[in-house]
Amino acid sequence: MNADTESISRQSAAARASLRRSWRRPLAPYLFLLPFLLVFAIFFLTPLLQSVVMSVRSYSGPRESHFVGTAHYQYLLQDKLFWVAVANTVSYTLLFLLFQVPMSLALAVALNCVHVRVRTALRLAMLLPFLAGNVLAAMLLTLLVAPRQGLINRAIALVWPTAELNWKSDPWLATAAIVLAVLWLTVGWGMMYLLAALQSVSRELYQAAEVDGASAWQRFRHVTLPGIRPVLAYLVLVGTVGGLQLFELPYLFFEGLGPRLRGLTVMQYLALSGFARSDLGMAAAVGWVLVLMITLATLPQIRRMRRGLK
Repeated sequence: MNADTESISRQSAAARASLRRSWRRPLAPYLFLLPFLLVFAIFFLTPLLQSVVMSVRSYSGPRESHFVGTAHYQYLLQDKLFWVAVANTVSYTLLFLLFQVPMSLALAVALNCVHVRVRTALRLAMLLPFLAGNVLAAMLLTLLVAPRQGLINRAIALVWPTAELNWKSDPWLATAAIVLAVLWLTVGWGMMYLLAALQSVSRELYQAAEVDGASAWQRFRHVTLPGIRPVLAYLVLVGTVGGLQLFELPYLFFEGLGPRLRGLTVMQYLALSGFARSDLGMAAAVGWVLVLMITLATLPQIRRMRRGLK
């Protein structure tokens, strides 16, 4: 009888130990994830939800607010200044993508050639502007396009002596200056991604195309471009997100809204609403409209990237 009792107690103890182990196994991954989840909830999820609440309230002070519903969003739909900011932001983004991707690709193809010397130094020189940042780029751009002393105006004067270009007062020149500065910052960064993609394309494909009699253009079109298509799509995606968030360069370069409001972007409109007008609710609403713009612009690109990777 004692033996049976001991056997039953041992079996129950083993069952309890097995049950504890079965509970510990599914809990272990969550315990490792707990620090990240806490940081995510405190510093990302909570402010995100708070911004949603703020976008439907009107603030007359840090702690004084009242519910207004969708009034902020309705105001944005009717505000001409906001649509000017949207038009400027979209135009900057399109111009940036129109030039940045081809220029990065051209530089990557050139530096991928085995006959080019000091390739490492050239890659470093192309990448360094990306490390400079928007603030330094805006300061350098201001010096370069100064009305009479700027190097760009001096170079233009050698060809066109009567030209007196004021890059900050002419709307078209102002747009060109911002696009040039953004290109100076990002072309080298895109070149590095594309250069890595070019080097990952199989040499056997080029050899097979050459044996079949394909020309250099045909090899580039039918071998190189399909091989680097995912990286091209990634650059377009990242460029779209970055272009729609443009803020520092036009803000620092124009020191205001620029000629005919060419310096006004959606991010600057958000900053004006939140800090100059002290309307935190409107600023939160602008932020969520910008999130919607980025989502609508990037979702088709993400879908195309996924189809291309399958």
